[in-house]
Amino acid sequence: MINVFQPTLGAEELDAVRAVFDSSWLGHGPRTREFEQEFAAHAGLVPERTIFINSATAGLFLAVELLALGPGDEVVLPSISFVGAANAIASAGARPVFCDVDPRTLNPSVADVERALTATTKAVILLHYGGVPGEVAEIAELCRRRGVALVEDAACAVASTVDGRPCGSFGDIAMWSFDAMKILVTGDGGMLHVRDAELARRAHRLAYHGLEHASGFSAAGKGVPHRWWELDVREFGRRVVGNDLTAAVGLVQLRRLPGFVARRREIAAEYDRLLADVEGVRLPPPLPAGQRSSHYFYWVQLDPEIRDQVAADLLDLGIYTTFRYAPLHKVSAYGAGRHLPGADEAARTTLLLPLHQGLDDADVRTVVDGLRKSVEQRQGGTRD
Repeated sequence: MINVFQPTLGAEELDAVRAVFDSSWLGHGPRTREFEQEFAAHAGLVPERTIFINSATAGLFLAVELLALGPGDEVVLPSISFVGAANAIASAGARPVFCDVDPRTLNPSVADVERALTATTKAVILLHYGGVPGEVAEIAELCRRRGVALVEDAACAVASTVDGRPCGSFGDIAMWSFDAMKILVTGDGGMLHVRDAELARRAHRLAYHGLEHASGFSAAGKGVPHRWWELDVREFGRRVVGNDLTAAVGLVQLRRLPGFVARRREIAAEYDRLLADVEGVRLPPPLPAGQRSSHYFYWVQLDPEIRDQVAADLLDLGIYTTFRYAPLHKVSAYGAGRHLPGADEAARTTLLLPLHQGLDDADVRTVVDGLRKSVEQRQGGTRD
């Protein structure tokens, strides 16, 4: 099967894990701190305000808690978003308000976000669809003017930039995902960054049981009172921190990330070239000047009458395609019923093609040939 997503892991990652085994320290420790520092340098962040956590979803829930969102508060987010963002909002008793997206880029414009703002809006959660930054700078400026917090869900944008500035550095809070389907993977895991220093200190506490300082072996002899086993808990937290096993993998993956993204960029350019003349296939819009994408997704758009049939044809050929993310304004748990024309059109027409650094040129041609044949047959109303 030619998969949409596939991690690239090998001997370097195994050696890093073996070194953690040899150290006898598998939990939250020195490699975790090193990964936080190295990732902060990569993303232009303050290391002390950067926390390796067990998932980006945990970061979304922490963001909602840090911003004290609750009943009576509204949070604006694009309908084409990951369900974890809406769940984090709704679980706190706040109301997710879904804004529309551009049907071609699947990212919201600043106008889309502004139309959804009300007097009770307390935050905006912005996803960078497929790694494309979108109008993040303009949306950040809108949020500052309106006194609304901006949370960047940079799960897809681990290497995306606007005029050299990394995605994730525009918002008040940001998180990245390192799950098994991302570009940089740690199995499960994510990174959280909090711009405000005091709020970042609180994030550290909430991510580790609400403890004011570490207890036990890691605290012994490090400025902690002589009874290092005693606890100082001033608010309730949970354990969502990462560990040295996954951080060790992440450190290797971070060093390999530029090569991963370069190969993904080559594949996207090859898709653009090979599919340019296929009638009925719309390609992703070109990136605006000054923007760089992580190339997490590559999508085409087809007539909705044939989109699902084409996906089935490709699956028969051993090529897995999909659509992410299903529009949240259609989900009953969030009060489905709104009409968002851009998101609705995107959901009817968009199909993600395989895009990962493990694809070779022959794989790319297999996908292109299969797509071309299926579209031509389906548009002609025939199938072998």
